[in-house]
Amino acid sequence: MMDHSMDQSEHTTENWINVQELLKQKLILEDCFTWTISSPDMSSVEISRQNNLKFIGGVDVSFLKEDPSMACAALVVVDAETLDVVHEVFDVVQLQIPYVPGFLAFREAPILQGLLDKMKQSAHPFYPQLLMVDGNGLLHPRGFGLACHVGVLVDLPVIGVGKNLHHVDGLTQSSVRKLFEAKENNDKDLICLVGKSGRVWGAAMCSTHGSTKPIYVSIGHRISLDSSIKIVKMCCKFRVPEPIRQADIRSRIFIQQFKGSSSMHK
Repeated sequence: MMDHSMDQSEHTTENWINVQELLKQKLILEDCFTWTISSPDMSSVEISRQNNLKFIGGVDVSFLKEDPSMACAALVVVDAETLDVVHEVFDVVQLQIPYVPGFLAFREAPILQGLLDKMKQSAHPFYPQLLMVDGNGLLHPRGFGLACHVGVLVDLPVIGVGKNLHHVDGLTQSSVRKLFEAKENNDKDLICLVGKSGRVWGAAMCSTHGSTKPIYVSIGHRISLDSSIKIVKMCCKFRVPEPIRQADIRSRIFIQQFKGSSSMHK
């Protein structure tokens, strides 16, 4: 008796690779936005004159421990200057697609796109000008992670912020750790991630003082690596930048409350 489930999964990943390759053709790897990034040395007059970045979105997906197919997607928007949350929206869904390494976008991107579409259709005043995704962008085996996928779908500047480094072009977590520990990098909080091929995939950043665990920043869409690094640094009160950290915290709370209210109505 033949095992058709293996054939099916191989067929699915082949299709997904084709979709990634098609979307990848639309990828923009440089600054493509009309707003500016304020800097600490700008005067208040300069800041008021500039069309500065005002609203930064962060997205994350949390899962129920008891049922990993039950997910809560969160979109949180923060004020770029104060990092205070100005808007939040959630969606609880039953996911039909399993997690397959390298293809996270096919599981999570549709619900994240749905949250952004709802805001856009209602012309919401806090619709984000930039999005941060809890996941990688270019820093991905095929150079097209969740942040790239979402960026192309919603046509926004997107930054990928990963908490873990997957093996890409000879880069590993242990090799990056050794780079940070090297004498010449002792005082550095940022290391450029250059693969064996010579390609720059992103940057490893120790985002808070004394942090031993870097975060991994990479281009998602319509923004350069330099601008991505500048904005992530601007948003870090803790290890994870505030838009993503708040989306994570709030999605966990929301799904627990949802679970509680749905069990009460059974």
